[in-house]
Amino acid sequence: MDLSGKVAIVTGSARGIGREIALRLAEAGATVVVSDVADAEPVAGEIREMGRQSLAVAADVTSTSDVAGLVEKATGEYRRVDILVNNAGIARDQLLMRMSDEDWEAVLNVNLKSVFLCTRAVLRHMVRQRWGRIVSISSIVGIVGNPGQANYASSKAGIIGFTKTLAREVGSRGITVNAIAPGFIVSKMTEQLSEEQKGEMLKRIPLGFLGTPRDVAEAVAFLASEEARYITGQVLGVDGGLGGL
Repeated sequence: MDLSGKVAIVTGSARGIGREIALRLAEAGATVVVSDVADAEPVAGEIREMGRQSLAVAADVTSTSDVAGLVEKATGEYRRVDILVNNAGIARDQLLMRMSDEDWEAVLNVNLKSVFLCTRAVLRHMVRQRWGRIVSISSIVGIVGNPGQANYASSKAGIIGFTKTLAREVGSRGITVNAIAPGFIVSKMTEQLSEEQKGEMLKRIPLGFLGTPRDVAEAVAFLASEEARYITGQVLGVDGGLGGL
């Protein structure tokens, strides 16, 4: 999966899955624009230590002007954008009867509106190039649902509909659009679970273990590559078989 000469933007990439995606794309040869509301410079520094080019850009991906600035900085520095990974996301879990307007709107804005804004901002460049890869991080929750996550599940399901629609709009321009639906991934949250909670979680996963951010990053690298040139409008589950039940 050689991404040499390609320029990628990865949102929400200062930590966690986003960081791992940014590093994996750089390993494959891509120049990576690392973007987050948090300080993304450490990740950009890691990439430069690999011998790759990288730029850290602070951006609120719910803001039209911030997103425009992000893409302008990327294209101003590197003259092109080939790959967009929509990874930025938050969760504010609560049963629906207790969910506030703010909790609903915040999750939908960060998780779904950002995908619209960032994708719209890069499309002009990809259409001109007649080549592009858009990969958005959805979730198994967007497919099967989860109590207490009506806002999160709605946002992640929305990404799936967005992906399938846009794939039909831009396929003739050499642009593929896909989504990844991670299942239970090792994180700070899962590390805080009790052994009993972890055991119950593992019972639901046919492979019997949690995924890692690297598992998600490998799937992104594949979908961003020329090897995946005939794959578009798809949702790839990275979930140990959870979504197949």
